[in-house]
Amino acid sequence: MILRGFNPNSTTYGVLMHGLCRTGQVDEVRDLLNRIPNPNVDLVNTLINGYVTNGQLDEAKAFLNEKMLSIGCNPDVFTYNILIHGLCKRGLLASAHELVTEMVIKGLDPNLITYTILIDGFCKEGRLMEAFDIVDEISAKGLTLNPVGYNCLISALCKDLNVHKALEMLNDMRRTGSKPDIFTFNSLIFGFCKVDGIEEAKKIFQDMLLEGVIANTVTYNTLIHAFQRKGETQEVLKLVNDMLFRGCPFDNITYNGLIKALCNEGAVDKGLGLIEEMIRKGQAPNNISCNILISGLCRIGRVQDALEFLRDMINRGLNPDIVTYNTLINGFCKTGRIREALNLFEKLQIEGIYPDAVTYNTLITWHCKAGMYEDACLLLCRGVENGFIPNSITWYIMVTNFVKKDDRGSWP
Repeated sequence: MILRGFNPNSTTYGVLMHGLCRTGQVDEVRDLLNRIPNPNVDLVNTLINGYVTNGQLDEAKAFLNEKMLSIGCNPDVFTYNILIHGLCKRGLLASAHELVTEMVIKGLDPNLITYTILIDGFCKEGRLMEAFDIVDEISAKGLTLNPVGYNCLISALCKDLNVHKALEMLNDMRRTGSKPDIFTFNSLIFGFCKVDGIEEAKKIFQDMLLEGVIANTVTYNTLIHAFQRKGETQEVLKLVNDMLFRGCPFDNITYNGLIKALCNEGAVDKGLGLIEEMIRKGQAPNNISCNILISGLCRIGRVQDALEFLRDMINRGLNPDIVTYNTLINGFCKTGRIREALNLFEKLQIEGIYPDAVTYNTLITWHCKAGMYEDACLLLCRGVENGFIPNSITWYIMVTNFVKKDDRGSWP
């Protein structure tokens, strides 16, 4: 372009710098900026944003403090907002707040975006009192929270299980003319489900639909898992049917909630059918999906089917975890197949999976129930030699069973 006699303008440079930043070539952007005569603040902001996005906060701050003025360019509110956002993302909230003070000293007026970034940072760290201090600052300046700020606060309050305060914020949001969106409602539904307020969560769900906000997969998943935990399988199925009717896609979390609800009802074969449906749709079942089904099969005594299912999943590329093996070990023990449970236990070592407290406690329990007290002691000793630290449950199992053994007069 330059060879043909064309002089690139700031827009051309901006597009090029933005592209280089997106590919992580921030040093090249700085070199390019050094060659641009009289760069404007937008170009400088592109470089600073590149540094921040690339995790180079020190370089970004150094450029602001040492280089900007030397090239005759003054930072603006956007310059500071970029840096404040980067600091908040790293959890450096004190440094972010210091930059706001620096802005004011330099005659720049923090805007609503500045304050919203700070609110988001404090909310993500669970520092709600400081987040509400920022809200007070906003009010003192005659500004009103925007939907993003409200969503940050409502989400943080719901995670803190302060759902009634979150509802107050929702009412305040409506009063100031901000329209709640899917993120607002999802946070509230999540919060009420966490505090066992599922009826209130359902009401919020209905209100959301009446307001024309379309439920997404996250909305349904939250409700499905809440109903599944309460054992209300019919409600789970209603929600699933509603998802199908509205064309809302299932993800692994949806399938897992539905599979668990079916297994809890003893409909394990329907759960197996859903696994096949996932595979047909190109959605690979994860360890949670498989562990739910293995647990469901073991619960109704179909341990061999559970083992076959696991082999099939391994052939499809699944890597079983300790939860998978613990479930199978317990299943074999419950059906009196302790030898096979021990074979699985030995297989753990070969596959590089380390037994945990649940593994040892399960095996020790069932050996004691089978009257194999010496083997239970050997298992405990072997575990300790391999780094297992017995917990309170382990000692309860040992003491309780050996006291019973003593009461029966069975000490050797």
